[in-house]
Amino acid sequence: MDTNNSVISFKNNHFVTLLLSVIAIPLSMSMWIINIIYSKIVQDKDFDEPVVISPIRWLASCFIPLFICVYGYKKKSLNCSGALFAFLVGFVLTLANLCFFVDLLVFFVTSSKATKLKSNMKKKIEADFKEGGQRNWIQVLCNGGMATQLSLLYLLDVGASERPVDFIKDYRASWLSLGVVGVLACCNGDTWASELGTIFSKDDPVLITSWKKVPKGTNGGITLVGTVFSTIGGLVIGISHYLTNFYLSDASLWLYAPPQWPIILFGAFAGFFGSLVDSILGATLQYSGLDKTGKIVAHSNQAVKHISGKNILDNHSVNLISTIVMGLLLPTLSKILWVIF
Repeated sequence: MDTNNSVISFKNNHFVTLLLSVIAIPLSMSMWIINIIYSKIVQDKDFDEPVVISPIRWLASCFIPLFICVYGYKKKSLNCSGALFAFLVGFVLTLANLCFFVDLLVFFVTSSKATKLKSNMKKKIEADFKEGGQRNWIQVLCNGGMATQLSLLYLLDVGASERPVDFIKDYRASWLSLGVVGVLACCNGDTWASELGTIFSKDDPVLITSWKKVPKGTNGGITLVGTVFSTIGGLVIGISHYLTNFYLSDASLWLYAPPQWPIILFGAFAGFFGSLVDSILGATLQYSGLDKTGKIVAHSNQAVKHISGKNILDNHSVNLISTIVMGLLLPTLSKILWVIF
């Protein structure tokens, strides 16, 4: 049986690798050709500069996410559908701005490690716990969909480039960049809060809407430790964006740009506040109950004791709404507060 399972796993790994490669190469070439045609149209309209993206960037945008998605699939951080959709998300973010890609990579690596940490303990708490924390396409969409949309807008409006934040001279690029930071910082902060807060907090969480103690794993339950982790998770995304932008963007642009270090603070805020938004939605619009085995479930029946929330949203919907809120809120708030720093 072990030999057969190993053979099946080996074949599945190679199938996903082959499938991603088959998608990556024609996608790279076709998008490059479309970009060249588009640039000719732009030039014909007497625009100042052509918008042709170099072949190296196209290839890098395909093959770097390809290798990472294959690695994530082999490590069981992604299933087949999750790997395919994550490749598309990674392709768009990498093509638009390498800072976006690094932010995504930091989120993927750290959240995967956090999910797998002390999985035996989490299995005793959550009825729908998945071994290895494999993400499917729905989870990838709900976590990365808003970032992908903002990156596409960035690519169409600004082009493929890395730029420092400057709301006065480069408003649209700055707004979209902070939007992507907000989305990924929110995702990372929420994942760190739920995954690490559950295992490192000695106290039971309290429901964010009533401040009453609830069992660990309850949607909308928060702890001081989890809140700290959510802030650190967002902070890590802010730091990764700041450092990547510092090393990869044009140095001449930094001479006239405002200080960039507030990105780190705004990332921490997005992790903290995004986790709170997620908790409020989870406590009110997501069902939590306790079954006979003492595990938290997200469905109601006669054998389940209701703890909190209504059966309106599931965990994926809550994640999606939280990322949309932070993707819109953070750049708007950053634009107002940046002048203070």
